[in-house]
Amino acid sequence: MSRVRTRPTRDDTREKLFEAAARVFEDQGIGGASIEAIAAAAGFTRGAFYSNFKTKDELIIAMLEDHVEQSIRRNLDLLDRHKNLPDFLEALRTMDRSRQDPLGRSPLLHMEMILFVARAEKRRPELAKRLRARRKLITDIVATTLRNSGRNGVINPEWTGAIVLALEDGFRLHRLIDPETTPSDSFLRAITDLQRAIGVAPA
Repeated sequence: MSRVRTRPTRDDTREKLFEAAARVFEDQGIGGASIEAIAAAAGFTRGAFYSNFKTKDELIIAMLEDHVEQSIRRNLDLLDRHKNLPDFLEALRTMDRSRQDPLGRSPLLHMEMILFVARAEKRRPELAKRLRARRKLITDIVATTLRNSGRNGVINPEWTGAIVLALEDGFRLHRLIDPETTPSDSFLRAITDLQRAIGVAPA
């Protein structure tokens, strides 16, 4: 009985291209990476790349979009299982990052890709859409955990979400510049200290 060989789906191809692109970007730099190198690293031809993306820039935007979508699903799932902020942060701290998308596993590459896209003003609206989605996610987390702790109304969730996101991105940039003095858990440590400072967590 012969085995039926199934062709990879479009989603499978895109996922392999995302993984390959992350490896090539980290090895060769985003600007220096070629479409040929990305396709070869994924085990595909140039034609397979172009059947999914018109340009390298389009691939990068798609990777950023996929990362945000996965991050939202992952965080909301954690929030559903960990209702208060200390428990949520601990779950976030101990989460298995090996199962995340390439940008989830490499926050520094994520930051580098954002900066690469931001260099072109015409591409910045694409970044703005992802920024707003990330900010809304954090706003929802803040609002939910405050409500569950009985501290609803203590702080403004929208403004706090903007502060927290800026803090996260800032620590990513600091770690890119000076990893020796910026531990990988700096952001989560800062959030814990911020909770205590504004009186929404036990000392």
